[in-house]
This record gives sequence, structure tokens and C-alpha cells, in this order.
Amino acid sequence: MRWLFRRDGRGRRAGRWRPRGTRAHLTGRTIVHLTKVSVNTLPASTGAPPRAPQQEEHALSDRRTAILEAAATVIARRGVRGLRVEELAEEAGVSKALIYYHFDDRAGLLRRTLAFVNNRAERYTAEQEAADPSAGPLRRLEQALLLELQDLPHVRENSTAWGELRASAVFETELRSELALASVIWIREVADQLGEVRPTAPESALVASAERLTALLEGLSARWLCGILPLPDARTAMREGIAVEVAHLARRAAEPSTEDTPSRANLD
Repeated sequence: MRWLFRRDGRGRRAGRWRPRGTRAHLTGRTIVHLTKVSVNTLPASTGAPPRAPQQEEHALSDRRTAILEAAATVIARRGVRGLRVEELAEEAGVSKALIYYHFDDRAGLLRRTLAFVNNRAERYTAEQEAADPSAGPLRRLEQALLLELQDLPHVRENSTAWGELRASAVFETELRSELALASVIWIREVADQLGEVRPTAPESALVASAERLTALLEGLSARWLCGILPLPDARTAMREGIAVEVAHLARRAAEPSTEDTPSRANLD
């Protein structure tokens, strides 16, 4: 439901309320009427045809995205505990009622913000890969991980919000399942990239290396963001960590594989 207004020749909003379904009669100067109507039952005589369902869904999606973008900004600025609906509404340019309409509670908002932050990181990683399609597997791996260590506003905000949400999962138990899923997906992606660098490495070794690299990146990012570690040192440490894991996988690839070899007990 929404309120619809017409304006007189001077652009002023005036008139009185009429019950649902009344028509506005235009005689000479436009007379202003306020009619409470459903969007889908808007009379044709008002001159504003009803929106198509696709338009309504698109508008709702845009508002939801604006709220999530604002939530990431406020969390990066004040932390999870500093997230207040009033500031979030002001940052997003929406009403508090609209926030409650899209998100049932605080836990739901935090879960959706975590997913939003994770998806945004994936987007700028994909953009970098598209910008340098000729890069080899090792170069693509380094680029993907080092993108998280850039002194750019959107990277700082995204990394800070991710760190805040991850840390708050210690106390906000509702966040743990979403965080675990995002982490598993990230580790899987890094393991696949490592597999392109060392195609013959065992699967278990690829996943273990991916876990260590993602954990290293989160630690380096946190130290950089809080001013403990200079950014160039953090990037150097990340490159060295990648080199160590790639060398480790080369050694594992040269070892006899035992993952698919049946045990003696199974043969007997």
C-alpha cells in the first residue's frame, strides 16, 4: 500500500483524504486528492499505471542491496556492536521500517551482510582475472590472494567488515553457519587454483595448503588494517607463503600416491 498525491498548478500538495476507490475529477485546475490504494489496483484515471511485477521486484532488490552496502559500511566504520538501525537507515537513505521489512531481525541482517561482503570480494577478484586473461596459473593465484591486500577504499571496507563479522561469530552463534559456508567455498576456490599450478598434487594436500593460505591472508589482512604490519610487508609475506605452499605441493606430487591405493585389509 502507498499514498498517492496530485498537485495543483503551483506544485502544492493539498486536498483531503478520500476512501479507497474514489476518482479524481479534473475540472480546470487540477484538484488534489489523496487516495490510499494498492499498487496493483491503481485506477487508470490517476494517470499512473500499476507497475509490472518485475519492476516491483527490481525496485525491492535495489533497496535491499543499498541496505546491505550501507550495513557493510557501518560495520567497517563502527564494528558489529556499533551497528544501529538509525545510522544504517541514514547511510542507506531508507526508512527504518523498510529495513525491518527486508530483514526480520539483527541476526538475519548480519547473515545477509556477511554473504554480501563475500560476494563483493568474489566480484573484484573475477574482474581482475578478466583484465589479465593471459596470466599463468601461479600468477592468477597470486593476483587473487593479493587483491585482498590493496590500499583501496572498497578493499579496506570489505576486509574490515569481513574481519568484524568473522570475529563477532565468537559471540553471535547465528553467524557461524554462514561463515563456515563462505570459508569452505573460499578454500575450495583456492584449492582449485593450486591444482592448476600443481595438477598432480593429491587432493588432500591441495585443500590443506588452501586452508593455510586463506588463514595466513586473514591474519596478514587484520594486522595491516590495524596498523601493526605495513602493507608492503604483508604482501611480501603473502607471496612467500604462496611460494612455500607451491614448493610443498611439488614435493607431495612427487611422492607415491596413497589416497586411491586400497589397503591390505580391503584386499583380504
